Amino acid sequence: MKSAGIDIGSRTIKLALIEDGEVTLTRKLENSFDTLKVCAEILLDISYDSITATGYGRHLFRENFQGEVISEITAFAKGSIFLIPSCRTILDIGGQDVKVISLHSNGKVRKFEMNDKCSAGTGRFLEIMAMALGTRLSDFGEMALSAEQNEKINSMCTVFAESEVISLLARGAPRRNVALGIHQAIVNRAKSMLHRVGIADDVVFAGGVALNPCIRSLLETAICRRAIVPDDPQTIGALGCALAGTHRGEKEDLS
Repeated sequence: MKSAGIDIGSRTIKLALIEDGEVTLTRKLENSFDTLKVCAEILLDISYDSITATGYGRHLFRENFQGEVISEITAFAKGSIFLIPSCRTILDIGGQDVKVISLHSNGKVRKFEMNDKCSAGTGRFLEIMAMALGTRLSDFGEMALSAEQNEKINSMCTVFAESEVISLLARGAPRRNVALGIHQAIVNRAKSMLHRVGIADDVVFAGGVALNPCIRSLLETAICRRAIVPDDPQTIGALGCALAGTHRGEKEDLS
């Protein structure tokens, strides 16, 4: 059975394909104002027996493509447990939201918290701050790691934080020190969410922001634990969707 999973995020659309219990393909494409067009593009030349969607665009997908939908919480829980069976805590920092999920030993969701009301502490926040400092997002983490000290950022509101960054630069603060302050602010917010939900080993760090080396380093220091970043942390939700389709197909075969 070929089971496809698609995670339709605000910034990126991710696809995973599972066949006979093995991940055979993953893809990522930047989203646009025409989400359905990008969905069609990412599915081009892909054959599958079932497809399951998650993410903010999952209901739009179901209205236009034949498929099932599951919540992001369920998708990330399934994907993380598949990759890291010892996973008990998941932190996902995506383009526009932050999720923390606590799991029971059987992989079922115990508790979760999600910030999807604003871009504070998300990939979009990081992107805007990088632009304010005149650097590429891909270089932002390394810049922060080269800092000599931390310039504290007090606001997590994107608009106010950007003004704060501009003021710090105007006062002569080194860009790399301001960069470190921005990264620390994101980690502090994530740490608060993790403590409210509860932290237990192993911790899986998912989402595009998990690729930022400074965020990962600061996070591990903040929570006094290793944060496991899978090889492709952006496709965990899509993988969870594909797994959900596989399990659904197995139940249908038995009925």
